[in-house]
Amino acid sequence: MKKVLVTGGLGFIGSHLVDELIRRRYKVTIFDNLEPQVHINGIPDYYNTNARFIRGDVRKRNELKEVIKGVDIVVHFAAAVGVGQSQYQIAKYVETNIQGTANLLDILVNEKHNVKKLLIASSMSIYGEGLYECKKCGKVKPPLRDFEKRGNKKSIYNWEPECPYCKNTLKSVPTPEDTPLVSNSIYAITKKEQEEMSLLIGKTYGIPVVALRFFNVYGPRQSLSNPYTGVAAIFLSRIKNNNPPVIYENGLQSRDFIWVGDVVNACILSIEKEEANYQVFNVGTGTPVSILKVAEILIKLMRKEGQIQPDVTYKFRKGDVRHCYADITKIKKMLGFEPDISFEEGMKKLINWSKKVKAVDRFDRASNELKEKKLV
Repeated sequence: MKKVLVTGGLGFIGSHLVDELIRRRYKVTIFDNLEPQVHINGIPDYYNTNARFIRGDVRKRNELKEVIKGVDIVVHFAAAVGVGQSQYQIAKYVETNIQGTANLLDILVNEKHNVKKLLIASSMSIYGEGLYECKKCGKVKPPLRDFEKRGNKKSIYNWEPECPYCKNTLKSVPTPEDTPLVSNSIYAITKKEQEEMSLLIGKTYGIPVVALRFFNVYGPRQSLSNPYTGVAAIFLSRIKNNNPPVIYENGLQSRDFIWVGDVVNACILSIEKEEANYQVFNVGTGTPVSILKVAEILIKLMRKEGQIQPDVTYKFRKGDVRHCYADITKIKKMLGFEPDISFEEGMKKLINWSKKVKAVDRFDRASNELKEKKLV
């Protein structure tokens, strides 16, 4: 029976992975600090008691050192999450995501252990803008958009990125793993550093490392009271509380939404297949969905049509990218990964789960914080 340590194992994705590992007869230890912003009521009711839980913090090397003893596989999901919040809680994000990972790697290099594989949760945010195509110049990676001097209040404004060479409007295309990384937030920078440090140390010391770049993951257990979580959960919380989902720009910006169960399958394949060793993989569906469509589907499925309308603000949030969706050719070819759950099917599952969960709408508070920091 292989022993697996899952840092952040009581979190959204981590807890689902823990369940599947236990189902597959792995012996699992969860290491989690129960971040109050995520775990408002302490240990969540979905905690799988077949796993051993140790409360601890990856920023504390001695605590982390103890739980690594005797472990065969480490899944490192512990992280401070949230793009907007990272822009003003800089020290917290760097300490948790970079120093926490540095502690883990330092232990693997300098202490006795049995670790034979390390799985790292990376993020699509490290790309910044996704990949685009220009009719004249071909495939291009545009810089981050800047509307500071150009104004952004009119609904007719052209929100789409321009070609950096000929200034033509670009068309988004799937983003493969070899796309240049242009991180647009402190959070993105920390995830990029996590990934690069782990792959470097893994290759240097012969410890197989796999980095999975998660796109927009959604599903049960995503906090409906954390205003810095994924957009699907934020919108769901707003609608449950009879408030309109707030949308920046014109709502036609797109993302790649993937069901949490499909993400867990990608994790299992990465753990169990040697072909994954020392590789980076996108984990998404390869299908873009506009933010406006997310809001409209949720309103429809929750039978709030005629009662709630999306609040399209035509405002720009600093650092936001226009389009980014995954090219999943590599993970399909090398690991045989295929996403199973369509977006509408996943939304129905998410809503059914949400009926049993209290959702505290804290969006306005988070929005005010962003305004105070002049990020909107």
